[in-house]
Amino acid sequence: MIRIIRKKARKPPDSHEMEKNIQTTTYDSPCGRLLLGAIDGRLCLCRWIDDGDSCLPRPSAKPLADVLQEACRQLDRYFAGQLRQFHLPLLLRGTDFQQQAWHTLQAIPYGTTVTYGEEARRMGRPTALRAVGNANHCNPIVVIIPCHRVVAAGGKLGGYGGGLARKRFLLALEARHAALSPRF
Repeated sequence: MIRIIRKKARKPPDSHEMEKNIQTTTYDSPCGRLLLGAIDGRLCLCRWIDDGDSCLPRPSAKPLADVLQEACRQLDRYFAGQLRQFHLPLLLRGTDFQQQAWHTLQAIPYGTTVTYGEEARRMGRPTALRAVGNANHCNPIVVIIPCHRVVAAGGKLGGYGGGLARKRFLLALEARHAALSPRF
């Protein structure tokens, strides 16, 4: 007899619960406005405001949490080509598979790309290309967790929740600054 055990996905907090606990601010990047959010001193949100997600919370009127101020400082440095890796406490909510995909994204070096297939192989799931793409699309902390560094086979851009123009911009920014700085 074969027994199938299904693991339940962790349920993310409902939007009312998040709005009640989340502190938010906006960040104007060179390629569009980002909404940043933090809960209990950890960054939980960095999304393009115009990416079609009507459930995003509104910016807070309260004084900014330290992690949001630090995220803005690090984004300034990233867009100036002075920061290659973010160092922020993160709060990631998603399924185990999504969290594994997001963790794998963080290991992709600045200025480089991998294919969806390569990301799936790094996760030990070589046939899960579509699932990897879906997990990357659900990435709640874009730019900081660099889903823009994943491309389709053959070097085509593939998709990006913030739009292909932004993906092109971010990849070009990193390529330009990676070429200018020595790698030690």
